[in-house]
Amino acid sequence: MIGTLYGVGVGPGDPELITVKAFRILKESPVVAYPKSRMGSKSYAHKIIDVYINPNEKEMLGLVFPMTKDQAVLDKEWSNTAQLVWEKLSVGKDVAFVTEGDPMLYSTFIHMMKLMKKRYPEAGIKIIPGISSVNGAASRLGLPLADGDDKFAIVPATDQYEEMKKAVLEHDCVVFIKVAKVIKPMLKLLKELDLYNNAAVVTKVTSEEEIIWDLNEIGNVDLEYLSLMVVRK
Repeated sequence: MIGTLYGVGVGPGDPELITVKAFRILKESPVVAYPKSRMGSKSYAHKIIDVYINPNEKEMLGLVFPMTKDQAVLDKEWSNTAQLVWEKLSVGKDVAFVTEGDPMLYSTFIHMMKLMKKRYPEAGIKIIPGISSVNGAASRLGLPLADGDDKFAIVPATDQYEEMKKAVLEHDCVVFIKVAKVIKPMLKLLKELDLYNNAAVVTKVTSEEEIIWDLNEIGNVDLEYLSLMVVRK
């Protein structure tokens, strides 16, 4: 018997926002895999599930995902990661790979899934959907993402100013993810389009560390990676 690899979405931050199915899979899987830093610190997803998992009763498999564009390094590290997971699956152990938000929306699990299908096609893979930070932000801010015939988009924020402007102009609501590194030009864009009062920025939405920012104070702040901007016209 070969184990099943589960991509388990554990929600945007609040542990109570994981689904009943995600909870069951976490309880039933003998191995829980999670992203970790090279220093061994817990990932955001790992922290979300802390209240549900007794590490003494599970094999906790920390996986390092390199933050680099060096393809040789990426290939080596990803190959090693896939092998570590396969070692568990090949002896019949199910592996629950936890990811914040939803596994199929801008998630590390997407690449993991593609690599496992390519290298170990005999491995079973199942996806457990989760509540994304996009949905969490809309709820916390009370901002509808789409209604009626509204056009809605999720866009990774970049320094391509005109592309970001086009995204806002062509949609009724846009959620810009990965906004931390380009917050100043994004604030400039809001002012240019007279949408400063139609936007909000949130960090680690729904978690105990959540911050809903005052846009007038955010320009000189070093935002954390898990920050997004909602623009609703």
